[in-house]
Amino acid sequence: MGLGPLSSVSLAEARALASNYRKMLADGLDPIEARRDQKRQEQAERLATMTFKEAAEAYMESLEPSWKNPKHAQQWRNTLRDYAYPVLANVYVADVDVTAILRVLRPIWSKKTETANRLRGRIERILDAARVLGMRTGENPARWRGNLDKILPKYERTRRTQHHPALAWADIPSFVRDLRERKDATAEMLYLTILTCARTNEMLEARASEFDLDRAVWNVPAERMKMGRPHRVPLCPAAVASVRRAIEKSGTDGYLFPGRKKGKPCSNMAMLNLLGRMGRDDITVHGFRSTFRDWVAECTEHPDSLAEMALAHVVGNKVEGAYRRGDMLERRRPLMERWADYCDGKAGAVISLAPAVAA
Repeated sequence: MGLGPLSSVSLAEARALASNYRKMLADGLDPIEARRDQKRQEQAERLATMTFKEAAEAYMESLEPSWKNPKHAQQWRNTLRDYAYPVLANVYVADVDVTAILRVLRPIWSKKTETANRLRGRIERILDAARVLGMRTGENPARWRGNLDKILPKYERTRRTQHHPALAWADIPSFVRDLRERKDATAEMLYLTILTCARTNEMLEARASEFDLDRAVWNVPAERMKMGRPHRVPLCPAAVASVRRAIEKSGTDGYLFPGRKKGKPCSNMAMLNLLGRMGRDDITVHGFRSTFRDWVAECTEHPDSLAEMALAHVVGNKVEGAYRRGDMLERRRPLMERWADYCDGKAGAVISLAPAVAA
């Protein structure tokens, strides 16, 4: 067996090592196996002092190549940074227990249930990996079944009561009028989001190349859609004009609404912060999709299925889906044009379905 490189081991040190190894052999010990045991012990000691943050960062780094969508990595990092690290960052991963997990989850379990449940799952996976790698032993304190489900309210029950605060459909014209008085890029982005009924992330990560303005269509790729399928959005004239204004500022090569950092999209808080500046902390960006849905039901003759397709929801069961192979793009176009006209306060955009009342 080797005694180390000549450049770092002196002759005296080499002789001492050789003497020690001969003694071990005389005692019936294998010097090579003893060296391996020592390295394993040193590795175990190092792993035992690894913090939760170090374990989490190593775990995410190992997973990142398998994530097809870059936003998954960012979502992991954001939730851990905002909610887990303030409590667990410097705790040895071997010492994370149920009490520590509850300190992370309880403050957000009822207010941000979806985020809290995803965070719990991420912590559980990190701690599972840590156990496999020898960093900890015993049960996983972040496990739900037979563990946290005995302490926290059931996720499904809490989720059913969670809604995205939305603006009443009757208030949309006045809101959009106030919004259009603002000329910054975030206001333009929110305006286009309302007109297209897009989800926040779909709009934040929209690229100029996705918009076919000659055909008035926005082609959203499958990897950015919640249902994992490509989605075509018919663009009304107002939406086409909005996209053109955005492209004039951002160019045609990157994000339609680029962020401050080069090559990055706009912050996911930008539109929500704009609502706050407008004095509308009572609503959310996602809520405008509910506003659109209510408007269709209350004020138009368009079928529910058309509104659901405009929102990129799954329509009907599998049998119905097999017969409806198209995305009804051109049937959705008049609906979206009327929605835009209503938002912009144009007369005749609403057909009331209420029965006439005799004078």
